[in-house]
Formats: sequence, structure tokens, C-alpha cells
Amino acid sequence: MARDFRYGGQAVMEGVMMRGQKTSATAVRRPNGEVVVNSKPLPRLYTGRLRQTPFVRGIIVLIESIILGINSLFYSANIALEEEGEDVSGGSTWVILGLSFALSISLFFVAPLFLAKLFDPYIDSSIIFHLIEGGIRLVIFLVFLRLISLMPDIKRTFAYHGAEHKTINAYENGVDLDAKTIQKYSTSHTRCGTAFLLAVLVIAILVFALVGRHAVWLMVLSRILLIPVIAAMGYEATQFGARHMNNVLVRAIMAPGMWLQSFTTREPDEKQVEVALTALNEVLATDQQTAEQAPAEVAT
Repeated sequence: MARDFRYGGQAVMEGVMMRGQKTSATAVRRPNGEVVVNSKPLPRLYTGRLRQTPFVRGIIVLIESIILGINSLFYSANIALEEEGEDVSGGSTWVILGLSFALSISLFFVAPLFLAKLFDPYIDSSIIFHLIEGGIRLVIFLVFLRLISLMPDIKRTFAYHGAEHKTINAYENGVDLDAKTIQKYSTSHTRCGTAFLLAVLVIAILVFALVGRHAVWLMVLSRILLIPVIAAMGYEATQFGARHMNNVLVRAIMAPGMWLQSFTTREPDEKQVEVALTALNEVLATDQQTAEQAPAEVAT
């Protein structure tokens, strides 16, 4: 099968979600050891022309990642916790997620601004101010990743993240897909969301420096409103890097993002790789079936 389409996904609770050309598939291992798969068609917004339009696609990918990620997380949590009789759903869960997003924006975009403002009496240069703000943002991000990586449940999710990367790396190298072969590949990947987040944090320094220093309320507002713009730029930068990893300079620029993945991935066991492979095989089978049916549909 052609390797033109860039498959990818994300780790969920005791499983992996893979995104295909027209569908997404979430594979989760039940407490009894059985692997179950939930496959869903993707909305047209995620597959249409806008999804291929430079800079616009970055915003759509951000929306897609959030929505697909949340839905897959709900599904995986309900499967993983079914023996305990728990159910993860309902309005209260969405409220918690909303609060989580608000906390993330406050922690990574607003808090660094106020901490940088403490240096105001000693700084005249707008560029220096935004470099300090960006440095604080990066430190907060690294400390946050380090702390959550110590949590046992997160460690397992990070192992599934590693399994997802290994599986995609093996697929893109055109090898036979089995758990033992996949295990030989790296847990890092050029298009990883972790590398994307790092790109966003670096680009934010440049964008906010262009905004300049203004009243605090205006700077806070700019940090919130410009997130989609920065995300779009970060997506394009990450995709460009992934396409040109044979270039020495590009590899050097991408190196910090590849290194940072050591915080968010772990070496998976073969059972975790089998789950990631199950999810990938599901979307591959659907895409192949769609490709085979396409000529017949055109003829009618």
C-alpha cells in the first residue's frame, strides 16, 4: 500500500487512537486482556480541502486533535474501567475538561507574562522582556512534563505513546508489521505532538515580541487570541521539518523536539505494541476498502 498519506494518532488510557484518511480507530485492551476497537468516520471538516490548506489546516488539526482525543479518551476510559463499574461521561466531565483547558492557558500563556512583569523595573528592551517570558514558559512546560511523567498511570499512557510512534515508524519504513519487528523502531517521531508543542512555545516568543509591550490586559488578551495563529505556524514548521529530515540544518533544529519526546514516551511491551498495531490495521483496512470501491462508485 502506498505510504503517501501520513498516518498518526495518540495514546489513550490502555490504548491507542489512530487517524486514517476517512476514519479514526481506537484500540483498547480490556482488563481481561481482550483488545477491542472502536472505528468512526471522520467529519468532512477533517478530510476536506481546508484540511490541506496551509496555515488553515493547522487550526483544523488543533480542533481535530482536541475533539478526537477527548472522544477517544472517554471511550478508552470506559473500557479500561468497566470492571470497576465506573463510567466516564456526562456534562461534569466536559466541565472538568473545560477547566483543564482554562488552567493550561493560564499556566503556559498567562502566568509567564505576569512572572516576566516582575522584571519590568530592570528591563527596557521589549525583545529581552519577551525572551524572558518565553524562557519562563519553556521552564514551566519542562517541569510540568517531568512531574506528570512520574505518575504511574501517565507512565503507562506514555508507553502506549511510544508504541504508537514505533508502529508508525515501522509502517513508514515499509516493513512487515508485527510486534517483534515494530519493537526495533524508535519511540520518537518527527510529527509528534510534543515536538509541535515545543514549536508553538518557541514561535510564541517571536509572535508576542511583534505584539510588543502594552497594557497588561491587552497583553493577556493577545496571549489568548493568538493561540490559533501560533498553533497554525507551529504545525507548518513541524510538518516542514518532518519532510526535510535529510537536511543537516533541519535535523539540528528538530533535535530539541525529538529529545523532548523522551519525557512523553516510554518503551512499550509487546502487548502495548499489539494494541497500537490493531488500531493502525483497522484504519489501513478501511482506507484500502475505500480505495477499492472508489472506481465502482465513479462508474455508477
